[in-house]
Amino acid sequence: MTTTETAHVEKRAGRERRRLDEGTIRNLGLLGVLVILVIIGIITRPELYSDPAWVRNNVLTILQQASAIGVVTVGMTFVIIGGGIDLSVGAIIALAAVWSTTVATQSFGAGGMIFTALAVGVGVGLVNGVLIAYGKLVPFIATLAMLVAARGLAAQISGKQTQISESSVINSIATTKILGIPLLVIILGVVVAAGWVLLNRTTFGRRTVAVGGNPEAARLAGINVKRQTLLLYVLSGLCCGIAAIMLTSQATSAQAAMANLYELDAIAAAIIGGTLLSGGRGTIIGALFGVLVFSTITNLFAINNLPTEVQNMVKGAIIVAAVLVQQFRFSALTQMFKK
Repeated sequence: MTTTETAHVEKRAGRERRRLDEGTIRNLGLLGVLVILVIIGIITRPELYSDPAWVRNNVLTILQQASAIGVVTVGMTFVIIGGGIDLSVGAIIALAAVWSTTVATQSFGAGGMIFTALAVGVGVGLVNGVLIAYGKLVPFIATLAMLVAARGLAAQISGKQTQISESSVINSIATTKILGIPLLVIILGVVVAAGWVLLNRTTFGRRTVAVGGNPEAARLAGINVKRQTLLLYVLSGLCCGIAAIMLTSQATSAQAAMANLYELDAIAAAIIGGTLLSGGRGTIIGALFGVLVFSTITNLFAINNLPTEVQNMVKGAIIVAAVLVQQFRFSALTQMFKK
């Protein structure tokens, strides 16, 4: 290996170490935010936090509340790292849930309902991917159109009525515990673990980062950018299908208005976790921390009987602050690499 090649390898390794260090610092910072939120809870409601049984149950409640949106955020994180955006995830969940709880679908039992939800999620994600990758539509426009269309189709299928889930197997998902851990939380853990492996230990993950960082360079390197983009939206749709089953289980029903604004929550959680809106960088663990921060804030406001309006303002402020910090760090890193 020549001196020039050695210098290049060392420089690239240095960038990777700095990136890992930044991710670790960000995750520790988010962990610190969670600790601060718990301290605020202890100060505002000491009578609740003095009961160990309540604390344990409350932690499980937060994790359960974070489960469905956490699964969606995993898919959203992949899409954003790949340089895209998906505004239709909430509508996909609603459509998948409504379609899987029709009388005709429920006649096939729990297996039929689960298959339908996953198939609808993957199918809609496939349509998004085709429009964006091969139709060359801007992701914002394509998924915004799908948001409207999927909500409309869900309302048409359900007749704007709430559909009750009659499957005891589906309904029991929300109440089942394994070794004291809710099944919903276990599903979230499995999806997060699978997402982490897919992003960090597979060619698919490396291609996702490459496409999001520089599509033209990725194309010149031999990566099929269109196919990779298509698969990212299919993956997002699959996560939506899983979330649809989870939400249906929790509510024992489905309706066209369910999962409202889930797209904003998922995007916000991914950004809080360090995913660049411009693509090319992000972590699954960071996104999970982002979900937990928002779920803990929601729980904190609930136990203190504070209005939802104030909660939304706090969330908005956190999102703005995260984007500003992200832009500042990105600009600083760019200047450093130029030197």
